[in-house]
Amino acid sequence: MSLGKNIQFLRKQKKITQEQFAEMMGVSRQAVSRWESDEIVPELTKITQMGDIFACKLDALIKEDLSSQAEIYSDVVIKLVKGFTMARYVMITPNPEDDVNHYMKEWAHKSGLLTVQPDAKLIGWDFPFVTPEQQSRFRLRGYVAAYVLPEHFQPDCCGVEIAEQGDEHYAIITINDPFAAPFERIPSGYQRILHYLKDNGYKQKMVEEVLSCFEHVYQADGITLMDVYINVLK
Repeated sequence: MSLGKNIQFLRKQKKITQEQFAEMMGVSRQAVSRWESDEIVPELTKITQMGDIFACKLDALIKEDLSSQAEIYSDVVIKLVKGFTMARYVMITPNPEDDVNHYMKEWAHKSGLLTVQPDAKLIGWDFPFVTPEQQSRFRLRGYVAAYVLPEHFQPDCCGVEIAEQGDEHYAIITINDPFAAPFERIPSGYQRILHYLKDNGYKQKMVEEVLSCFEHVYQADGITLMDVYINVLK
């Protein structure tokens, strides 16, 4: 691990020059250059300031090899997601992601969806309407899983809610092997999108009838990937 390499990596990731970073830090460009070459170590107050600028935990900045994260996360992109019809279901359990995904996969078989479209897209998102007592006393959480339905599909069974969404713009990031460290990689993916939105002047779109965010897990070349979507004003 090199603190200097981490500083350089984070600076370049934010697309700021040494001169710009020096101005933000209140030091000379030469000081930044010496930090990045590990010629000198920044004062603790400066390291704390860097953590705020880069939205990075101090432990990670000091102890981890942050450049390796470039292999975990893609760049953030803004894309128009065409409107779609979905079949969705929510569960509140101690392990809602696995439980509701299992339920929806069973439904996809029974309904004939996987016969019509074997590679039907399964998405999911957190269900926030869980009471404090459910969370603290029973360790319950909520999660929604939904299949994107092909046009004119009529399911052979009930057991889900059918909903529609129009065209929307989303900020999207891809996470490589998200479940290798799910409580680190997935939240960090969301944070990277939020930092991107802030740095580039975008705002989140929070409208009741539109998915504010969702996740899509899939396989590519034997690797598990997760696309994270956050709705944005465009």
